[in-house]
Amino acid sequence: MSPLPPDLSSEDTFDLSTLNIDQRKAVECVYGPLLVLAGAGTGKTRVLTYRLSHIIQQNLACPHQILCVTFTNKAAFEMRLRVEKLIGQGPSQGIWMGTFHALALKIVRRHSEIVGLAPKFTVLDTDDQLRFVKRIHKDFQVTDKKWTPKAILHRIERWKDRGLTPEKVPESEQTKYDLCYKFYKAYQERLIQSNAVDFGDLLLSCLEIFRKDADVLKKYQQQFSFILVDEYQDTNVAQYLWLRLLAQKHNNICCVGDDDQSIYGWRGAEVTNILKFEDDFSDAVVIRLEQNYRSTHHILGAASGLIAHNYERLGKTLWTDQKAGEKVCVKGYWDSQEEARALGEDVAQLQNVGYSLSDMAILVRASYQTREFEERLMTLGFPYRVVGGLRFYERMEIRDVLAYLRLVLFPHDSFAFERVINTPKRGIGNSTLQTLHQLARFEQCSLFQATQKLIDTDELRGKAKTSLESFLRSIQQWQEVAKTTPIRTLCELILKETGYFDMWRNSKMPDAPGRIENIRELLTALEGFENLETFLEHVSLVMDNTAQGFHTDSINIMTLHSAKGLEFNVVFLSGWEEGLFPHMRALEDLNPDSLEEERRLAYVGITRARERAFITYATRRRIHGVWKSSVPSRFLKELPRNHIEVTVQGGLYPPMEGDQGSQAPQKKNGEGFLPNARVFHQKFGYGYVIYVEHDRLEIHFDHSGVKKVLSAFIKKAEDVVR
Repeated sequence: MSPLPPDLSSEDTFDLSTLNIDQRKAVECVYGPLLVLAGAGTGKTRVLTYRLSHIIQQNLACPHQILCVTFTNKAAFEMRLRVEKLIGQGPSQGIWMGTFHALALKIVRRHSEIVGLAPKFTVLDTDDQLRFVKRIHKDFQVTDKKWTPKAILHRIERWKDRGLTPEKVPESEQTKYDLCYKFYKAYQERLIQSNAVDFGDLLLSCLEIFRKDADVLKKYQQQFSFILVDEYQDTNVAQYLWLRLLAQKHNNICCVGDDDQSIYGWRGAEVTNILKFEDDFSDAVVIRLEQNYRSTHHILGAASGLIAHNYERLGKTLWTDQKAGEKVCVKGYWDSQEEARALGEDVAQLQNVGYSLSDMAILVRASYQTREFEERLMTLGFPYRVVGGLRFYERMEIRDVLAYLRLVLFPHDSFAFERVINTPKRGIGNSTLQTLHQLARFEQCSLFQATQKLIDTDELRGKAKTSLESFLRSIQQWQEVAKTTPIRTLCELILKETGYFDMWRNSKMPDAPGRIENIRELLTALEGFENLETFLEHVSLVMDNTAQGFHTDSINIMTLHSAKGLEFNVVFLSGWEEGLFPHMRALEDLNPDSLEEERRLAYVGITRARERAFITYATRRRIHGVWKSSVPSRFLKELPRNHIEVTVQGGLYPPMEGDQGSQAPQKKNGEGFLPNARVFHQKFGYGYVIYVEHDRLEIHFDHSGVKKVLSAFIKKAEDVVR
């Protein structure tokens, strides 16, 4: 019986004997390319931290020669803390550890001139990006309602995810997305004029630096002897290219991930990056972490049986030596209101047998599903929290204060300038602002510079001119104060002199007290940073939801995407109906990968549960106020019967009655199939058999290319009814 991994929060010493066999192999296999396929709950973070510690303990590399990439600042912070706990703070200092964006920013800051940027360039967040696109949208006088600023920005971001600068966008896409392509070129030109980049540019600029200056690339290739990557299944093309370039010298790259948990294709992630790892690195070693320390036998069995229906996967079988536990409960209801009422009853019963509310989570496919659950929980008096709400630094009042601080450090930041030029009101109207924009475009300069030029002329008169002069003078004064004053004191001075704090204090709006509290919280946060530049860089790179302190025992409500990386004793999975889960977009998409990603999302949801999992569906659901009929999700039919217990309301048809979990008839050893045979597959269509090995076939499909499939899912072409 393998030892259960202790909680790292209580682990003080580095001891390889506490790892299971596969975990230890992954830690000690330090040379050459390594792919660690880490199933849900198998201790991937433990492997990464031990591997880092092992490399340093064995003096295989100095800390600054190790590059460790995570997907969130939170993950990087926790990993650094764990490594420091294992081997001490001193030895771990100097490791290049952080998100793709943070690490790329570090490199671009050092070599910004290669890509036409001054060192103190601004990193735009999503809000500034959208405002920027809206201004171009207005300048272009777009009338096509399909291409809203958000839709255009989404297309630009997807091009950047693929590592495509405007000149590299394929001609076919330039034609297909003609308007978006024009926006992309204008967008990039104006970014350079403003000495600014967005998040996508950080990787793009880094790739451009490596392409334009071989010596710079060689320097970093030589420096990073070991590269470790977390959540590799979530990388996009630009991130993939960046890693491949940096790994070319030493080839010691360890990627940890789970192809079965790749659920972010909609934001650019490419699951093929992990699927083709062995093709990219011919001498790659693959180690599977399959012992699960989180969930019971039945929960793992249900999840594994479901995900086995995906074709695009490397394959692994999770197991546990924990007790079998309760079977996964599948429950059907007449409508979503009854679903919510029944869930409330289940919560009460679970609470009566010792589960706390914080042990439970309600996971939904779409955010609109939460309303009925919230109403029911409020009726019953159960406190709850909706996870994944507005982030602290995204709140309006916080953005306003940050804009003032950015102007102190980056006076040519036109986005910050425009945001606060008339907040609070200074008598500067839209016509004055439009004049400033026209001059800035004509002179190819920032709004700050345009304002300086304009107030020296007779173009402006009266209050507008006086206000602009006063605003510029204030910025220059704050810049002088910032040289000798703590940033909290500086911020308090700005809030006082601008009247911004008084604006909210005197406001009659019901949310004004909350906004004042948020500003006070920001002032507290400023105390943790030694200078303004460090703080603003931190804010730009914060991608994770700000942790909130909840003082009551509360049920967690969140979307399935938000639940990734979390775990709970009890999980309720709601709305397993066709069109909702799998989502209608996946059903309408001609690309079969979309349906597979939905199935991976279902797998992620089930594996969040430690002890109990409830899956529910309803035959009618109220969507945006309209009742709609639905049928049970196809995923319910794919759950193995020996791991689930099905209960439905009287007369309601069970989703898998007369259906053995959609298991196809078994054919042993590729019976009846020979090389060159013409065959048919329900998903991939017609093709020719290339190779037969036992019950596994390699087939070249007419429209899908070469695939490896089980013979159980193949028919002879002549047996297909057309």
